Amino acid sequence: MNVIDVSKLKYRKNVGMVLINTKGHIFAGKRIDNNTDAWQMPQGGIDEGETPETAAFRELSEETGIHCSQARLIGATAGWLSYDIPVELIPKLWNGQYRGQEQKWFAFEFLGKDSDINIVTEEPEFSEWAWKSKKDLLSSIVPFKVKVYQKVFSELGHLIK
Repeated sequence: MNVIDVSKLKYRKNVGMVLINTKGHIFAGKRIDNNTDAWQMPQGGIDEGETPETAAFRELSEETGIHCSQARLIGATAGWLSYDIPVELIPKLWNGQYRGQEQKWFAFEFLGKDSDINIVTEEPEFSEWAWKSKKDLLSSIVPFKVKVYQKVFSELGHLIK
């Protein structure tokens, strides 16, 4: 077994989206590729030549099926937030090239109806979805993402009614 020198690995650039409904709940999806009860907010990579904001709208649409006209951008984190993945996951994700992700987070007001959400997309990420409170979401995500979610809510939580 090869030992991974995590210090030599970089972070994958990524965007995360906090989609907030009129009741002040946050969209969360249960990961399709995980046997545990792991939930998360939509997130995804930034394509070559794409701005973080453009990537956020694209990823939101790809993961939730909603059209960009059904979400209004209302805020963003001031900088980039990073998290490390567990060492045992490094060889299994992103061809072992990254130690974790560095993310710019965006908050969106959901302008559509629940029936507009469709997680059965071309490349589905979620097996089910729900509107969750900040507290419920923090208690249902994988442990290695808790601190970054706390930072996101520290910066953008005032936008959640």
